Amino acid sequence: MALAGRVAIVTGSSRGIGRECILGLARAGANVVVAAKSVKEAPNLPGSIGTVAAEAEALGVEALPYQLDLRDPLQAKGVVDAAVEKWGRVDILVNNASALWWQSIEDTPIPKYDLITGINTRGAFAMTQACMPHMVSGGFGRVINMSPPITAAVGAYVNKTAYNISKMGMTMVALGGTCTPGSRRIRATPRCPMLMLHTFPSRTRTHSPRVDLRVQLPPRARAGGLLATACGLPP
Repeated sequence: MALAGRVAIVTGSSRGIGRECILGLARAGANVVVAAKSVKEAPNLPGSIGTVAAEAEALGVEALPYQLDLRDPLQAKGVVDAAVEKWGRVDILVNNASALWWQSIEDTPIPKYDLITGINTRGAFAMTQACMPHMVSGGFGRVINMSPPITAAVGAYVNKTAYNISKMGMTMVALGGTCTPGSRRIRATPRCPMLMLHTFPSRTRTHSPRVDLRVQLPPRARAGGLLATACGLPP
């Protein structure tokens, strides 16, 4: 298998694209860390770190469920330390966890701005920072951030200014990761899954009539293409 012996951490992986990334990596032979906040399933929000870890193990790899709140940088370091303690390495990081907020500047409270930038940009930075030394010492690394290309198109910011600041910040983390000293064999890549959510959080927290809630591709198709591009796997 293409990734046999590799170790991958995927944040926000208790459901959706994160779960499909875990399963795609497991099918390729990687041992996986299922890092997310949900430790229990809910009727309106299925999936947990335990259920996804069990699905990965059923594919023949080892899995480590880890409860993670990306707002705490010590937890970001903790999940990486746990992976290294268990397997002695970290090879792949998928920064998938993300907070959603599609509102205008005037309708974005500062605590909400702090939340989405704290999870999206700061969380991706903290995870990448914690993984990089292990990738450099191992001579291999892939950092995949679920974030869009940086754009100056004004229309992209309609009701999404704060959100795009946080997501394009993730893209900058990926770009910066390629410049890490000693990172010649480390590839850091932003990948935009064109995610138009119709999940429970978006249905209950998004109120803008301009928001398009269509699902363009199923999560498995999006995750498979992203992993194939970034890790050199078959889609």
